Amino acid sequence: MPTNKGAFKIFSLAGIGVYVHWSWFLVAIYSIQFRTHEYSSMIWNVLEYLSLFAIVLTHEFGHQFACRQVGGQTHDIVLWPLGGVAYVNPPQRPGAQLWSIAAGPLVNVVLIPLLAVVVSVSSHLHWYDTNPNAYELIHNIWIINLVLLIFNLMPVYPLDGGQILRSLLWFPFGRANSLMAASIIGFIGVAALIGLAVFAQSLWLGIMAAFILMNCWGGLKQARVLAKLAKIPRREGFACPSCKTAPPLGERWRCGKCAQAFDLFLTHGACPHCGSQFNAVQCLDCGTSRPIAEWMTVPPSNN
Repeated sequence: MPTNKGAFKIFSLAGIGVYVHWSWFLVAIYSIQFRTHEYSSMIWNVLEYLSLFAIVLTHEFGHQFACRQVGGQTHDIVLWPLGGVAYVNPPQRPGAQLWSIAAGPLVNVVLIPLLAVVVSVSSHLHWYDTNPNAYELIHNIWIINLVLLIFNLMPVYPLDGGQILRSLLWFPFGRANSLMAASIIGFIGVAALIGLAVFAQSLWLGIMAAFILMNCWGGLKQARVLAKLAKIPRREGFACPSCKTAPPLGERWRCGKCAQAFDLFLTHGACPHCGSQFNAVQCLDCGTSRPIAEWMTVPPSNN
């Protein structure tokens, strides 16, 4: 997945940094020049691409604010040639995951009637005759939003549709099995996308297929790790404050100073090898770190 490396920060909103990868500018220049036949002036092409930027950005903010609503952690938004990435960490519960993912496409759903009204008004005012560039721009923005919605809702992991499918499967089949199923379905989608790329002789679709393929493979490997983790016996009396999962028994944590493995809960956060003290515990299930005291679900015995 893309990171902030090679990206430029353009602004922050509600504590969320928005970054644009340098390659986005190259694609923007190419796209603007490629569609010069659509309008009488290149300025309209620029406006169209900026509208695409605004739609994608609004979509990503939908993910961010929904994640906050369910008590998750939000970070940055990075825009790059293949779209946008909202770095969010919702609680490891299917409902929280579902809402955090579905809120992005819901933004596009809300935009459909709003943009349709604008298109209708411009048509009623006969802009297609009096101001054809503006009319074409408004119509194209409506189409762009609709295409982005349809594409994102394809049940192919890691697209929003694939992640929504995974969240729905999480309810009856659990976290590991749902991710594995979504990844396998994603491989089928990759095969179809590769076929479409070859048929259309589209390099862009080929790059998208390669990106999805890498993420499906990563999802499959993560699902296997989660399946193994689910089989490990759990420690009673403790639970992660974020995902409510009990920690696994055994020497599952590694000291950052001496690199030796030990059981953080058995030693109350102290490394038995070098004596280093750790006040926070990283959950091996959801990845969040919280103080040991917050993990306790049963008060310690005085005996």
